[in-house]
Amino acid sequence: MGSSLSCCGSEKVENGLSPTGGNTPWRIFSYKELHTATNGFSEDNKLGEGGFGSVYWGKTSDGLQIAVKKLKSMNSKAEMEFAVEVEVLGRVRHKNLLGLRGYCAGTDQRLIVYDYMPNLSLLSHLHGQFAGEVQLDWKRRMKIAIGSAQGLLYLHHEVTPHIIHRDIKASNVLLDSDFEPLVADFGFAKLIPEGVSHMTTRVKGTLGYLAPEYAMWGKVSESCDVYSFGILLLEIITGRKPIEKLPSGIKRTITEWAEPLIGEGRFRDLVDPKLRGNFDETQLKQSINVAALCVQAEPEKRPTMKEVVSILKGYEPKGGKMMQARLRSVKYEENLMALDDQTSDDHDDKKGGIYNNQDVSSAFGVFGALDVQRMQDPYTRFENRNK
Repeated sequence: MGSSLSCCGSEKVENGLSPTGGNTPWRIFSYKELHTATNGFSEDNKLGEGGFGSVYWGKTSDGLQIAVKKLKSMNSKAEMEFAVEVEVLGRVRHKNLLGLRGYCAGTDQRLIVYDYMPNLSLLSHLHGQFAGEVQLDWKRRMKIAIGSAQGLLYLHHEVTPHIIHRDIKASNVLLDSDFEPLVADFGFAKLIPEGVSHMTTRVKGTLGYLAPEYAMWGKVSESCDVYSFGILLLEIITGRKPIEKLPSGIKRTITEWAEPLIGEGRFRDLVDPKLRGNFDETQLKQSINVAALCVQAEPEKRPTMKEVVSILKGYEPKGGKMMQARLRSVKYEENLMALDDQTSDDHDDKKGGIYNNQDVSSAFGVFGALDVQRMQDPYTRFENRNK
C-alpha cells in the first residue's frame, strides 16, 4: 500500500474524501509541510515515542493543531500496520472515534496525521501525570465510558465491513477539550467480512485487556473488544490498573481484585477513592453489572456493544437479558503473566509490549509513553509558544 498512496516528498497537498471510499475529510500532506508544522520534528514537540516511532505535536499554516505519528522503520510489519490504520481511519466517521486528518507516504517515510487532543489520553488522567489533579469526576467518567462504548458500537454494528479494534485500553481513549472520548489507534484493527463470526489470528494488544480466548488461542471476534471494554470500564470506575504488582511481587488482575467485592455487593468499595464518595449509586450499579457481563469467560455470554450502551444509558436490555451481579475473574496462564511488561511499576517505561514481536505502540497508543516533566500542561505550553 505504501508508495501507491502518495509521494511524501512532493510539494503537492491534496484534499478529498477517504482514500478507501468513505466520507471522512482528509489531506495528503507533503513531508515539508509536516516538517514545518512540527518545527523540524523537534524534541520539544515530541508527545511520545516507542518501537513504532514517535508522535509530535504540530500546527499547520492555517492554525490547525495536529498530532503526527512518524514511523521509525519501514519493515513489512510497520508497513502493514500503516496500511491497516490508514484504511480503517478512512472508513470511520463517528464523534467518538479519532479519524484520519491526513497522511504522508513516500519512498522511505510513513506519517499519519490526527487532530491533537489537548487532554491527551484517559491513561494520563487515571494513572499518569494528571492523576493527582482529579479532573475526572464521576460525571466525566460516565461520559467517557458511554462515549467509548458508542464508538465501539459503531465499529461493530454500523460500519461495513464490521471492524474489531483489538487494542481497547486507557491509552487508546483520547480526550478532547471537553473530555469527549475518542477511541484511537487502529493499527491492529481487523475488518470482518459479512457472515464471519470470528477469526484466528496472531495475538496483538496489551495483556490485562485481552479476552482469554484471544490471549491463549488467537481467536478474535467482536466479543474480544467487549471483554476489553469491560476491563476498561472497571478501570474507569476503580482507578486501578488492569494488572498491578503486589508488594510480594505477585501480579493481580483487576478482575481478581474486584471479584470478592462484587460478590459481596460492596460496590461502594470499588469506587476510586480519589472521588471522595461523589458518585451516582444507580449508575455505579449499572456500570459494575455491565463490566461483569463483559468480562465473562465464555464469549457467547458477553453482551453486544448495543446492549452495553443501552444498559449504561439506563435502559433495560432487549429480551430481558439479566444483568450479572457477580464477576468470575479469569486468570491468564503463568507464561503469559511472565511476559507482561506493563506492571504498576513500569507503566511509564519505554519498553516493549507483552509479546516479543510487539512494539511500544501497542502498549502506549497514539500519543506514546508521555514524558511527565515535558507534558505538564501541553495545551497551554504549545499555545503560548505559537501565538
